[in-house]
Amino acid sequence: MRPEAGCQPPEKNQEEIVFASHFGESSCKEVKMAQKTIKMAIKDSLENLGKQNLNKFRSALLDRREGPRVPVSRVEDEDFLGITDVLVSTFGEFSAAEVTLDLLKQIKCNGEAEALESDLNASGLLKPKSTGRPSASVKVDDEHFVDKYRCALINRVSNIAPILDELLNKKVIDQETYERIRGLPTCQEKIRELYCSGLKGGKACKDAFLKSLEKNERFLIDHLRTNQ
Repeated sequence: MRPEAGCQPPEKNQEEIVFASHFGESSCKEVKMAQKTIKMAIKDSLENLGKQNLNKFRSALLDRREGPRVPVSRVEDEDFLGITDVLVSTFGEFSAAEVTLDLLKQIKCNGEAEALESDLNASGLLKPKSTGRPSASVKVDDEHFVDKYRCALINRVSNIAPILDELLNKKVIDQETYERIRGLPTCQEKIRELYCSGLKGGKACKDAFLKSLEKNERFLIDHLRTNQ
């Protein structure tokens, strides 16, 4: 089967060819992956799409129903570099990776989605999928996961809206707390307030929060678990 137009992997540059000739293809790939960040991996993936598929990606991004929404004015005239910047600044690196993967699959660029996920896993930025993932109730070093990584979660969680919706639905927080947190201007302030109010209910509340994080911030949680 022929690969989708615009989704072919890029050719090696001269530096990569010379390195591979001396040290082998696998060593070249390992060094290249070790130097990558999530933003670089997203950029490379979008660059490989080609004009037609990049337009499809842009359209799918604008059509997303989940918040935060991206305004047309921010991406309508942008190339792959500009769209990458918008993704990372809007969602944060970890959520941007998940959004990018979802949109690539949505526009039927499955090969590029697989390549992006492979790049992120190979670089150690994401934890490979497995059937033995810890459950929401697992503690780390006798300290609950959400307590151990409180600072990281406050600073890195960006997809807070669906998390608050789920916690309200599970009665971890009440309507008044929900509206108060939603009214705060930044994600950091919202997560910090959630710790100070909704998560005071004990282990069951923290388990519910972690379960929602695993669903809505999967890459961030996998990254923290991999590097714990």
